[in-house]
Amino acid sequence: MIVCPARLEPTLSLRPWGSRSLAPLFPEKSNLAEPIGEAWMTGNESRFVDGPFAGKTLGEAWPPMPPEWTGTRIDHAPAFPLLVKFIFSEEKLSVQVHPDDAYAAKHENGGRGKTEMWYAMSARPGGEVLAGLKPEVTRESFRQAIVSGTADDCLLRVPVRAGDAVFVPAGTAHTIGAGLVLCEIQQQSDTTYRVYDYNRRDAQGNARELHVEKALEVIRFGEQLGGKITPVLTEADGVAKTYFVACPYFATEKWKFAGRAAGSTSSERFELLIILAGNGTIKWGGSHTPYAAAQVWLLPAALGAYELAAESRTSVLRTFVPADSKTVWRGLIEQGVTESDLARIVF
Repeated sequence: MIVCPARLEPTLSLRPWGSRSLAPLFPEKSNLAEPIGEAWMTGNESRFVDGPFAGKTLGEAWPPMPPEWTGTRIDHAPAFPLLVKFIFSEEKLSVQVHPDDAYAAKHENGGRGKTEMWYAMSARPGGEVLAGLKPEVTRESFRQAIVSGTADDCLLRVPVRAGDAVFVPAGTAHTIGAGLVLCEIQQQSDTTYRVYDYNRRDAQGNARELHVEKALEVIRFGEQLGGKITPVLTEADGVAKTYFVACPYFATEKWKFAGRAAGSTSSERFELLIILAGNGTIKWGGSHTPYAAAQVWLLPAALGAYELAAESRTSVLRTFVPADSKTVWRGLIEQGVTESDLARIVF
């Protein structure tokens, strides 16, 4: 089968807290009749624009996809393992939590858990997320806060500016504040347990469903999980690289450059390139294709060496499922990165 970079079209999701303009990422999506909260870039309904799977959705293409594309060590479950979203929060989201794999498998019909990270693409002054419970919060005090409508007072406030990243493992109570555009990278799961939603109503006037008892079962009380990432930074050959996080579900780094950036896929796994800003050309094996902002490209495992040639200053998130999160970036030590630096971003 032909191996080449393949672009996926987003699917847009209505959310009561979303925005009526998705510019500048999607300049054609402004003055919208209803608020859009999320652009799912690698959801099951995201459709391939080009390549051998052109016209098919990711959900259709993934199950029979050959190892030249998936990689030899990927857990070839029925659903694609990574969900990339752009989130547009005009208002704050509900206070919520996601289960881990074991709980989801038992209580959500064999489903997956949901560990995620957020990269802030833009943030209004005072922008923040809330992630993790304050140390003194107990199961019972949190239950009481839910009843009294003060659940978000129990969470730790994390100020965010453009370029910041936050890690949110399963079991972490959290919410996203207003005025943010985030790139979310997560396990392919939409299992969310809401505990408080500010008494909002949907378009039909109904209160959104809450899942308090399940949430209380999965929140890891007394543990400090995730939070703002202090990344590892390197620079070589005109490419500034920022290493955010490696966990069993994904490893994510950012490349920023004005000229050329070279990479190579591994036969063990595919990669996703998320174009945050800029435009240029992806080159591989004598072929090439243009890239632009707000695109997500699937690079097949067998692609091998590739190059991004920028026509304007480019920022890209590169993410993949690591075979072993403990060793995925060990080569950084040869560049002077310390063991303690790596320990800060590897889970």
